[in-house]
Amino acid sequence: MARDHYEVLGVAKGANQEEVRRAYRELARKYHPDLNRDNADAKKKFQEVQVAFEVLNDPKKREQYDRFGPAFEQHGAGGPGGSPFGGGQSFDFDLNDLFGGVGRGQAGRGAPGGQGGFADLFKHFGGGDPRGRSAAGRAPQRGSDIQHAITVPFATAVLGGSASLALQREGTGTETLSVKIPAGVTDGKKIRLRGQGDPSPNNGASGDLLLTVHVAPHPFYRRTGNRLDVVAPITLAEAARGAKIDVPTPKGTITLTVPPGVSSGKKLRVRGHGVQTSDNPGDLFVELQILLPEALSPADANTLAEIADRYTGEPRKELRW
Repeated sequence: MARDHYEVLGVAKGANQEEVRRAYRELARKYHPDLNRDNADAKKKFQEVQVAFEVLNDPKKREQYDRFGPAFEQHGAGGPGGSPFGGGQSFDFDLNDLFGGVGRGQAGRGAPGGQGGFADLFKHFGGGDPRGRSAAGRAPQRGSDIQHAITVPFATAVLGGSASLALQREGTGTETLSVKIPAGVTDGKKIRLRGQGDPSPNNGASGDLLLTVHVAPHPFYRRTGNRLDVVAPITLAEAARGAKIDVPTPKGTITLTVPPGVSSGKKLRVRGHGVQTSDNPGDLFVELQILLPEALSPADANTLAEIADRYTGEPRKELRW
């Protein structure tokens, strides 16, 4: 005798749809064949869970099941009290009963294989289940996708790398996944991890994990497409006489030449040292910014002013609204 579907899923008869789905997900993971390859009992329980969920997750089937029990399908074919063949009274029966119970574990009495009787006879001739259902109760169904988000460091987004993701799964606790982050990934980019979603309800393919990537800001570097920008402070002496300065980049520290007499705002372009995509690596733009000493004495300030007075000009000549 088939077990009660509510008992199989471990839910009360008045359980709502979300409780039914939650119970199903937990049991499907517990008894999934991929996780219990050598456990025949787990496979049997997994199939029971599938069939129970198929009925209780469908409001119409569930209503019929609550009214008529396991024989609800025969009643549902022609309506309560009606025959599926267009008249008379309906009866609950098994096709094997029409042949005197042939094949119920009685090998050698005309039943192919001695296991399923008339029902197995259909399978031997390619007809499958005489009620038109697969052995698992329905065609394989793909598992649900899971939506999740992760924040990666600025450097990982520029250079590529890996990141760890803690995924909370119902019934199995926290699972840690290692995610490959491609170089040049942008904020809001979605990455699909195939087969990392919810398992199938009936031995089909698992769903996917849809991961939304967010990129943490950098304290000094800014990104525009594949281009990187950074401000490099220089001293007044370096600006006046020129200098060589070290600047960190995604490809390592490089030495830049500051031309003599440079002003703040001057940008030096370093090709290929921006975002490191394989097809089109970007450039790095280093903007020079002159920093005066914080504690400049009055005497030194006067000296700088006297020097500036010897070089007349109009620095804001081109400034417009």
